[in-house]
Amino acid sequence: MNTNYLCNKCQKQLERLAEFQVEKNQNINYYFQEHLYIFSYQERIRKLILNYKFNGKSYLYKTIVNFLLKNEKFFQILKSYDTIIPVPISQKRRKERGYNQSELIAREIAKNMEINYVNQCLFKTKNIVEQSRLNKEERQKNIQGVYQLYKPEIITNRKIMLVDDIYTTGSTVNECSKILSGAKPKKIGVFTIAKD
Repeated sequence: MNTNYLCNKCQKQLERLAEFQVEKNQNINYYFQEHLYIFSYQERIRKLILNYKFNGKSYLYKTIVNFLLKNEKFFQILKSYDTIIPVPISQKRRKERGYNQSELIAREIAKNMEINYVNQCLFKTKNIVEQSRLNKEERQKNIQGVYQLYKPEIITNRKIMLVDDIYTTGSTVNECSKILSGAKPKKIGVFTIAKD
């Protein structure tokens, strides 16, 4: 695996673009309490994430996690959660890509912060049209009923941080949060690399 993450120039550019935003959820139809993200989804960040997801640059997850752990505000908020869960992808997508980009980040955060990492309770049971190709209404319909909860007792009364790469309309993380809420966790937060 490539360990040459980012050059100093690229690292400095990321530092300038970082926003480290924490948004409390105001939408009564959403099942999570807060959303944390590092960047706005603009051109340079878009390129970084697309490289990470589709161009075999899976090693970038370490750069992203190291970057967020240096931020004291984010560090303290993440530390207040006791369980971290990645947004799952379908088996077909995993086979094509070779990895789940959200899983790599979630596992690395959990390891560095000694938070419980759980990836055996939320599963994507259908391979659907990629959300990025759809508008807001289509996204909400497209994502319904594609996730299932197993072993809910693992996360009952836990404070869950759900991890994904990009937040656009919130349809994906909200659907996952809705399914997770069936296990009656204490709290659900969402972390993404960027927000569109």
